Amino acid sequence: MIEATGLTKRLGGRAVVSDVSFRCEPGTVTGFLGPNGAGKTTTMRMLVGLSTPDAGTCAVLDRDYHTIANPGRHVGVLLDAAAQHPGRSGREALIISARLMGVPDARVDELLTLVGLDTSAAKKRVRQYSLGMRQRLGLANALLGDPQVLILDEPANGLDPEGIRWMRGLLRDFADRGGTVFLSSHLLSEVEAVADRLLIIGQGKIVADGTRDELLAGTGVLVKATDPRELENALHSAGLAAQRLDDESYVVDADAEAVGRAALNGGVVLTHLAPSEGAGLETLFFQLTETPA
Repeated sequence: MIEATGLTKRLGGRAVVSDVSFRCEPGTVTGFLGPNGAGKTTTMRMLVGLSTPDAGTCAVLDRDYHTIANPGRHVGVLLDAAAQHPGRSGREALIISARLMGVPDARVDELLTLVGLDTSAAKKRVRQYSLGMRQRLGLANALLGDPQVLILDEPANGLDPEGIRWMRGLLRDFADRGGTVFLSSHLLSEVEAVADRLLIIGQGKIVADGTRDELLAGTGVLVKATDPRELENALHSAGLAAQRLDDESYVVDADAEAVGRAALNGGVVLTHLAPSEGAGLETLFFQLTETPA
């Protein structure tokens, strides 16, 4: 379990994290979403004792991270895939971590197989690794002590689509076996498919916390027409608030019947009318995290 209460951190006289509170339960994946610079990494650094909060408290497994004996056996952390010794091989890096934690060397080979680094890759120096390979090695390091909690900052960076799909499956399995996963990203699509709960941060403050369905409640429908301009005019005439998306569809804050009636009255031919689903969540994300002009 992970719990934060009123976390606040100031840097250069500015609050980069302000009164952040949340809770992550065992058996769940929590997606921590926000644009770059929103305060995600700073929050995670406070959770694992790499940054001291100016106010508030945080606990992992019901205690301060600093008080956890041999923390790698309980909490797996990946905050920066590049922070690995470039002159060591992948296997050497894991062997050193394993011996520091008191983990058998056999666990290293098990983890290398699990994360998809074959014998050839394991022998290469980390400086020769792509970002995706470093992410896999970092995840292996996080899993090495068979922890109960995973705290991962942007772990999908550098992974190809197949790698992202693999990572989602691995994290879902970890949570289904009772583990707690706290996963950050600035890309909604990376975590939407795997997360049980979504925590959205904007400008250092939590702006939304809930399941996908809870966050989408009341966000309306997605509508598209043969003539987008006519559709926009019809929605405006009916007094319906709508946001235009890049593909010239609209997310409308109304039910399907109201939108359909507005289109009918305006003589507009619709090609799509359905619950907003992913488009609604994306729209909500940008509405909640956009920086005021």
